[in-house]
Amino acid sequence: MEYKSIQYETEGRVATLRLNRPEVLNAIDFNIPREVEAAVKTANEDPAVHVIVVEGAGRAFCSGYDLKMYAENKGPNPGVQEMPWDPMLDFKLMYGNTQCFMSLWRSDKPTIAKVHGYAVAGGSDIATCCDLIVMTEDAQIGYPASRVFGCPSVGMWVYRIGAQLAKRMLFTGDLINGITAKEYGLALDAVPAAELDQKVQALAERIAGVPKNQLMMHKMMINSAIDNMGLNSTQQMATLFDGITRHSPEGLWWKERAEQVGFLNAVKERDSGDPIAAEAEKFLPPLPE
Repeated sequence: MEYKSIQYETEGRVATLRLNRPEVLNAIDFNIPREVEAAVKTANEDPAVHVIVVEGAGRAFCSGYDLKMYAENKGPNPGVQEMPWDPMLDFKLMYGNTQCFMSLWRSDKPTIAKVHGYAVAGGSDIATCCDLIVMTEDAQIGYPASRVFGCPSVGMWVYRIGAQLAKRMLFTGDLINGITAKEYGLALDAVPAAELDQKVQALAERIAGVPKNQLMMHKMMINSAIDNMGLNSTQQMATLFDGITRHSPEGLWWKERAEQVGFLNAVKERDSGDPIAAEAEKFLPPLPE
């Protein structure tokens, strides 16, 4: 496959999948989900590869979905339809993306998210689909779109940090740094930025010394426990809810704000702590007379 938005390379027993849109902090475009899935498939079919490292080029791991495409551009787009909207059309798009990212979780071979800068919103989806997460101490992870215009479609927060901390993260949309992520049990480790490459390389090489069949059996056994907790139904509900958040009165209001002031300013307003969508009532259907 010819990749447009990621890079894929191998060295010895380690494959590296690099998100490669550094000019927009590796924001997710229409290519990234399917290219991630294709790269995971390539690594799984390569008998030399034992472990996959996922990283981001430039200053960040991934800043989430490209809101310039999905929010700031005027009018409808694949993520925001004209009203009335077709929930199943939206579900088909976003559930497809969810399953592409879940290829990292289902991969026969272990996956390590190497997080620096930001892993936010859709970027946190990618990170939490990996088996292991290693962060820099100052990296930021979270799902700020849970405040408006998003619900984490991969639904992994509750399985990674438990119900109470998952609620704390999604009720607020706050970001946490690598140190806190390690305290929460989300990150395996948090290290100074200068040590990230060495730390992840050492971990990958340690895992890569184990036979592929052993790694696959242990991963399947542990993942089956998560499957038995209802992961698939959680993801279906989360993906439906994600579509609703983008077509609710508040979601449509925020899309309009992004068009008016640019998505960066709309994000600052959303995350300020002030009440959200005070003017959303105009998107409500009229009451019956």
